[in-house]
Amino acid sequence: MEKNINLRNCQTLNTYVMLTHLRMPAPIRLRELIRTIRTARTQAEEREMIQKECAAIRSSFREEDNTYRCRNVAKLLYMHMLGYPAHFGQLECLKLIASQKFTDKRIGYLGAMLLLDERQDVHLLMTNCIKNDLNHSTQFVQGLALCTLGCMGSSEMCRDLAGEVEKLLKTSNSYLRKKAALCAVHVIRKVPELMEMFLPATKNLLNEKNHGVLHTSVVLLTEMCERSPDMLAHFRKLVPQLVRILKNLIMSGYSPEHDVSGISDPFLQVRILRLLRILGRNDDDSSEAMNDILAQVATNTETSKNVGNAILYETVLTIMDIKSESGLRVLAINILGRFLLNNDKNIRYVALTSLLKTVQTDHNAVQRHRSTIVDCLKDLDVSIKRRAMELSFALVNGNNIRGMMKELLYFLDSCEPEFKADCASGIFLAAEKYAPSKRWHIDTIMRVLTTAGSYVRDDAVPNLIQLITNSVEMHAYTVQRLYKAILGDYSQQPLVQVAAWCIGEYGDLLVSGQCEEEEPIQVTEDEVLDILESVLISNMSTSVTRGYALTAIMKLSTRFTCTVNRIKKVVSIYGSSIDVELQQRAVEYNALFKKYDHMRSALLERMPVMEKVTTNGPTEIVQTNGETEPAPLETKPPPSGPQPTSQANDLLDLLGGNDITPVIPTAPTSKPSSAGGELLDLLGDINLTGAPAAAPAPASVPQISQPPFLLDGLSSQPLFNDIAAGIPSITAYSKNGLKIEFTFERSNTNPSVTVITIQASNSTELDMTDFVFQAAVPKTFQLQLLSPSSSIVPAFNTGTITQVIKVLNPQKQQLRMRIKLTYNHKGSAMQDLAEVNNFPPQSWQ
Repeated sequence: MEKNINLRNCQTLNTYVMLTHLRMPAPIRLRELIRTIRTARTQAEEREMIQKECAAIRSSFREEDNTYRCRNVAKLLYMHMLGYPAHFGQLECLKLIASQKFTDKRIGYLGAMLLLDERQDVHLLMTNCIKNDLNHSTQFVQGLALCTLGCMGSSEMCRDLAGEVEKLLKTSNSYLRKKAALCAVHVIRKVPELMEMFLPATKNLLNEKNHGVLHTSVVLLTEMCERSPDMLAHFRKLVPQLVRILKNLIMSGYSPEHDVSGISDPFLQVRILRLLRILGRNDDDSSEAMNDILAQVATNTETSKNVGNAILYETVLTIMDIKSESGLRVLAINILGRFLLNNDKNIRYVALTSLLKTVQTDHNAVQRHRSTIVDCLKDLDVSIKRRAMELSFALVNGNNIRGMMKELLYFLDSCEPEFKADCASGIFLAAEKYAPSKRWHIDTIMRVLTTAGSYVRDDAVPNLIQLITNSVEMHAYTVQRLYKAILGDYSQQPLVQVAAWCIGEYGDLLVSGQCEEEEPIQVTEDEVLDILESVLISNMSTSVTRGYALTAIMKLSTRFTCTVNRIKKVVSIYGSSIDVELQQRAVEYNALFKKYDHMRSALLERMPVMEKVTTNGPTEIVQTNGETEPAPLETKPPPSGPQPTSQANDLLDLLGGNDITPVIPTAPTSKPSSAGGELLDLLGDINLTGAPAAAPAPASVPQISQPPFLLDGLSSQPLFNDIAAGIPSITAYSKNGLKIEFTFERSNTNPSVTVITIQASNSTELDMTDFVFQAAVPKTFQLQLLSPSSSIVPAFNTGTITQVIKVLNPQKQQLRMRIKLTYNHKGSAMQDLAEVNNFPPQSWQ
């Protein structure tokens, strides 16, 4: 009875399933879905089609329909590539992977690569399926598993399956070896410590004749060399074998299987060249072994097709990166020069970028292609134009400055606005560095201001004013040129500002017509004032420009004789200006006329020659190896009463406590300023000294609440006649061939003073240049660095640098010091910090 009931139930269930399949039509094929979606006229219509199909696919997944699962996942992947969400198909991909049918596995693995990644835990469920398929009897199933693992395998999966990959890397099947090599690359990227596992398998990879295996093997070797210095040294012995493979590719005849535009397997050639570049870098023997083959590739490769250009470009990069011969480097640069004549914009851009990287090391070779590079400034492509501009500035030197500036000024006239700022800055720097004469320099800067005045840097105006001031013999010529430049055109505000300043300073030269460099013009005092008044009322003039113009008019009151009353009237008018800055200037100038007229001529006399220094706040500090000097700038007198200690001192902690003292500057010296021109400290660019005193003194002491320094009022020369003998010297620093020794002296007139003389010696084979010694001590001390005897430490201990440090230790505490050393050696900038705590007791007790 029960058996009859069960049989009847099974028949009913089968009938229900059959009826369900009859009621549900078969899903449309992928090809039909693509055709339907492409008929959509709007984005909304396409979304509606996609949503409808996704609903049908979801329903099919819920019904566990195994018949059409593969078709539905394929459609889902297409919708995923269109940008629609398809995450609900992830588990269906895993079901397809577990299927025994190859067509199901193929779609399942493809879906896993597209829809899954290591951030989702679902991918770990695939590990066992991939392991089984890696050991499958069919090579195509093994290939699917290798591709999937190499595409999205996580570090956990790679650790679990690395053994199977290494086993397949040793197989004789070329189809599997090339896929296993690429999969090994992914495993090494995810788990670098597994690299040694694949080392035995790489021994015979380069002996394979199959180009696919060779290609993937070179990729694997490249990855291992880039990630491990030990592997790089190990694989350098393969250079002759790689050279032989590359030579066979070049010399082999036509092979339809590997031929691309008449070149045998360019993809393999490019990969080998990249590997050779890594192996030959910083290695003389490897570089020597590949010089000949690189020359053959460079001379025998066809350049009429992009395929050949790609190989030549890789060859150039390899030549430039290894220790190649000078003739080979010239050949490489000539190849880049030929690239500049190519019609393809991408090739021209690549050539310009490569030349820009090599111009510093092979300047003369790049100079031969200067005319071609300058022609690229006329290119319509903005990227090529920018690279050509940067390279043109890199090629400027003292021999070609006139010709290059002519081309660059022409480019500045015609280029787009986004280029003008960079081009103007480059012209300023080049002109300042290589100007053949001051007149040429002034003319060039004025030409830039006339052409692109609105785009120049903020410091262009003061720099040009300084240049004009220092060129005493050019004053009449310059003021005449500037006067003519602004007649009726006030659009270039920086040019108008410089012109107003010069007219105010040298207006008498303009009116007298004393110009000898060119034909003088006849200008009256009223015409000059008309121009300046026009600047004041022009709508194009900024507040800063009006300030320049008003000050220029005021200065002319001491240079002109017939128009003083007119100048008084103009100045008085602007005493009620709505511009506060202009009003303040006018009020002060009116006061000069009314109350201090006897001082006016002295106050408004010509500016003296200015020295160029770097601005750092209200006072400019010129740093010379630990010494500072106030530049001749106008500063406010310090307020009366005690001054607070600089906040910077509270931030420093060099020796484990908040007790650091600043370096006390010595008297001004004539030594050149160091790079940066700022007061140096041992923790960056913090100014340790606070505000220096305004009045010049033999020793410029900062206004900080410290006890009077022992050297105030004394000579800054390190001369102490009363010396306490018997203080042993110490070695404060010894590293990389540089040795610093301290010797000590004590003054009987002031027992709190310790004079330390440093001696720097160099035991290496090359000189150490730009040597700078700096020091910091706790706040209970005061320290003064004097000028060093030189900035070059001679090689082979043939000489020393000496420098004197004076330390005030009123509390007789144990001396501690931190030192900072910077210098250039073997073409590299070196920097090091050290602590000195082993001072002998006699030096501080």
